[in-house]
Order: sequence, then C-alpha cells, then structure tokens
Amino acid sequence: MARKIIIDCDPGIDDAVALCLALFDPRLEVLAITAAEGNVSAAQASQNVQTIIDQLDPPRLPRVGTATARDDAPSVDGRYLHGEDGLGNSGFPVVGLHQQHPAEKVICDVVRDARDQVTILALGPLTNVAAAFRREPELATMVGRIVMVGGSLRGVGNVTPAAEFNMFYDPAAARAVFRSPTTKTLVPLDVTRQVVLTLDFMNELPGEATRAGAFLRRIVPHAFRAYRQELGLEVIHLHDVVALMAVLHPELFETTEVAADVEVRGELTTGATIFDQRPRRTWRPNMEVATSVDASAVVDCIYRGLAHAGRDW
Repeated sequence: MARKIIIDCDPGIDDAVALCLALFDPRLEVLAITAAEGNVSAAQASQNVQTIIDQLDPPRLPRVGTATARDDAPSVDGRYLHGEDGLGNSGFPVVGLHQQHPAEKVICDVVRDARDQVTILALGPLTNVAAAFRREPELATMVGRIVMVGGSLRGVGNVTPAAEFNMFYDPAAARAVFRSPTTKTLVPLDVTRQVVLTLDFMNELPGEATRAGAFLRRIVPHAFRAYRQELGLEVIHLHDVVALMAVLHPELFETTEVAADVEVRGELTTGATIFDQRPRRTWRPNMEVATSVDASAVVDCIYRGLAHAGRDW
C-alpha cells in the first residue's frame, strides 16, 4: 500500500525536484501539496506549487493549499539561489490557482480523513503545520509522522552563523511543532550537506521529451550557476530531496532520540536548534534526529527516482 503523504513546501528548486520525484513514485500517495512562504513570497509559493503540478501533470493530482503571507516575516529569502520566481527564472506560463484553500485547512482536512496514516513532509518553514495545530489542537495526535528538513545538530547555520533558513524564517512555528505531541524526525543541515551532487546530475535527468525531463532541465541548471556564482561551489545540495529520501529509505540514515527546541528571541541565535546533550539531561526526548547518511546510496536512489519519473506515463 502506498504511503499517504502531505508535502508542505516553499518552492524553491530543491522543493521542485523533490515534488517531481514524489509525484511519480508509486510508493507514495501524495494527498496534498501545501505552499509556505519562505524561499519566495506566499503568493509566489502558491503559484509555484500550481505551476509544478501543471507542468508535471502527474498520474494522480493532489489537493493544493495556498500560503498565507506573514506580517512579521524576516527580510530574508532564497531567491539568490533559486531565482526571482523560485524556479530558476524559468518563465513557465502563469496558471490560475484552482480551488484555493488555505494550507492549514487542507492539512487539517487530509489528516482528519486519514487519521494516523498521514506523513507530513515539511520542506520549508513550519508555519503551516503550526497553524494547522492551532486551528485544531487535537490534530497533532492524528498525524502519523512529521519529517522536517532544517536545523543544525552542531549549531552551524546557513542564514546566520547559528540558524538554518527554515527554522530562522519562523522560529515560533518551529518551536510549536517541536513541542507538539507528534512523532517527529528532523533531517538537519549536518546530514543534507553530506549529499553532494556534481554536474553528473544533469546527465541523470530524464530526457527532454518527458514531462519530468522538460521541467527539470529548465530549472536545475540555474542551481548550478547560482551555487558557483553565489557560493563558489561547483556542486549543489538538494536538501529537500534528501529529506524525501529519509521518508522513502530510512534505512540509509542513522538517527538518535533527542530533546530539541528552537530559540525564538536570541539577538544572535534566533532560529537556532538547541539539543539537550548534557551528561545529566533534564529535557525529555521529543523527536529523532538524523545524524549521518549513506550519501552515495542516497544519490543512487535519487538517480533511480529520476529514471522512474521520466517514464512515459
């Protein structure tokens, strides 16, 4: 039986690649894709989700939830890596948003309809998940598992010296989800950075004649250019794709139970993920965190997923 999943994301090139793999994977039943503000604005994130679905036209169409703009959003985004539109300035036709429902409502509806069966794969800031839990306080006990990408086990961030982007963008939401009574897995930067994709990745993309290939070949080159120009790297990291692999292939990841929280007010540490690692710990463990990954095996799984996505559906 396919695993029921909601993908909450802020597309983002790496989000888009993860969605492409997930939508064509027979092991997953993507019930909904919900948009979150983060890499791009709420309106652009909502537009990007619809664009990705329209371009890929997957065998089974998921429900779509739109993002809500935050009044107190930090003045940071991911456009320097993902392009002004979040999809590598690819110029896809603007499509109308169908059946517009707020992301948190869609999350509530889907989880309630399949209690204890739904995995939420959170690829962006945790705004929508926290909002769903506020909307229906009992919902947290109905979710099968939340797999989150973000945070840093060793305290090395990517948007500030201490904070990873997703946690920094909405630390209050991250704290609420961390403290919720939900089964949770965190896939932090320490692990996603271990999976490195070279230019060989371009050769593994599906052919231009396929829907997946035509889509990916318009957005992925921008990631390689941006990583080279902005970060001085000849390789890329697809953090969100690694988190998807943690759902599909948990055997490739080492995890440990931890007690974790998120700093919400520190002058230098807002958004930092904090773990109680004292010899005599007083915090109770509230999630598992990935500590290492078989990176070469994950890359192989990504390549196999690309080949499957490129089949003539």
